[in-house]
Amino acid sequence: MRVQFDESRCVAAGQCVMAAPDVFDQRDEDGVAIVLDARPGPGQHDLVRQAAAVCPGTAIRLVEP
Repeated sequence: MRVQFDESRCVAAGQCVMAAPDVFDQRDEDGVAIVLDARPGPGQHDLVRQAAAVCPGTAIRLVEP
């Protein structure tokens, strides 16, 4: 799995951080999400899928083999 993130679509809601805190974080200055791990391990895949599903800005795209 590879995480692609479109920063311009992020609305800084923080849903991704709550769903997958080891993969996403937020910048202090504006709350926009950042990807900590663009290739999360298999143990994180379900959490990352949930993060993508709840993203209100649809900023997260997952590329899966």
